[in-house]
Amino acid sequence: MNPTSVILIAIAIFIVLIFISTIKIVPQRSAFIIERLGKYRDTLQAGFHIIFPYVDRIAYKHTLKEQSIDVASQICITRDNISVEVDGILYLQVMDPKKASYGIDHYRFASIQLAQTTMRSIIGTMELDKTFEERDIINSSIVEAVDKASDPWGVKVTRYEVKNITPPQSIKDAMEKQMRAEREKRATIAESEGEKQAKINVAEGDKQELIKKSEGEKQKRINEAEGRAAEIEKVAFATAAGIREIAGAINEKGGMDAVNLRVAEQYLKEFGNLAKENNTMILPSNLTDVAGIVATATKVFNETKA
Repeated sequence: MNPTSVILIAIAIFIVLIFISTIKIVPQRSAFIIERLGKYRDTLQAGFHIIFPYVDRIAYKHTLKEQSIDVASQICITRDNISVEVDGILYLQVMDPKKASYGIDHYRFASIQLAQTTMRSIIGTMELDKTFEERDIINSSIVEAVDKASDPWGVKVTRYEVKNITPPQSIKDAMEKQMRAEREKRATIAESEGEKQAKINVAEGDKQELIKKSEGEKQKRINEAEGRAAEIEKVAFATAAGIREIAGAINEKGGMDAVNLRVAEQYLKEFGNLAKENNTMILPSNLTDVAGIVATATKVFNETKA
């Protein structure tokens, strides 16, 4: 191979390399900062681009996707002078690649440092219990502070999340005792409330039982009284009817003879009973004069009838 051929091949290779170096392909959701002779010239977005080799160069490459940055744990002092270890995650996105390149040396590092200092300031204004309860306030305060400071950098802070708040072991033990005591207190209160409600229910049940019993007794007495009244009324009506029947029978033929016979029978029956129940007995002088006794009773009956 003669020297001329070697030179031609070298020139061809150089031309190919120059051509290749002029072609730049920017990936999706990325941006390249182009400098010409050390001075900003353009921002290349996603797609195919041609630049002048050795005159233009890619100075910075930025991703336009949202980035999650781990904020290392740090020691913060609460308002009640308790040291807690806090860490979190910072989410940000490059909105202006030019500002992100020339506005600050390293926007990720600066954002982390600003998030940490803001976190220390916010934790210092809260008591320990509030740090666990008000995480949303801590997150929003850090986002507001970092986003305001990072605006000249062309960076937008979307959100911040506190991952862990770790107090010292002694505080953990004290909190565990406090929570255990609180749980026991709630259990005792719940048990006493249950016993109270049970007693109330029992008393209410006894009250209702007594009321029902008294109402039942009242109704029973009313029913018995109504039954006795109805019985007396029935007996009265039956007695009256019987008396009317007797009166009608007496007025019929032979009725008076039947009355005399009935009086004599009752007299002898009662006299016999008196002899059975008493050891001493007074006998009437006219004991044998049964006809006279019947006549006397008949006379009394006739006078009563008249």
